[in-house]
Amino acid sequence: MKKNIWALSLVAVFAVACGGNQNNQTQADSTTQDVTTKQTAEEPLGKQLMSKTDCSACHTEKSKIVGPSYVQVAEKYENTEANITMLADKVIKGGVGVWGEVPMTPHPQLSEADAKEMIKYIFTLKK
Repeated sequence: MKKNIWALSLVAVFAVACGGNQNNQTQADSTTQDVTTKQTAEEPLGKQLMSKTDCSACHTEKSKIVGPSYVQVAEKYENTEANITMLADKVIKGGVGVWGEVPMTPHPQLSEADAKEMIKYIFTLKK
């Protein structure tokens, strides 16, 4: 009888221990998820918008691919409201000739406000 009580007690201890560990793991996963959400929310709006487009097919932050890097764009133009508007217009309508003969694809689906946010983010990359 004592052996049965001892065995049942041991099983109960393991069940509680395992159940508690699972709860702690769930809390750890939840905390990790909250941190990831906060990091994403802290990304600049322009960068978030760019990640939802095809910009990375031709541009990167620091290296020229098909088009100039974002840093090259930031260094070429002064950060003024006029240049933000002009570059946002170029993103929406496309263009050719400023960076060579490869045309920039138009992005008419972008709103002017979103394109401006993207350009503002690019200007934050200036060295």
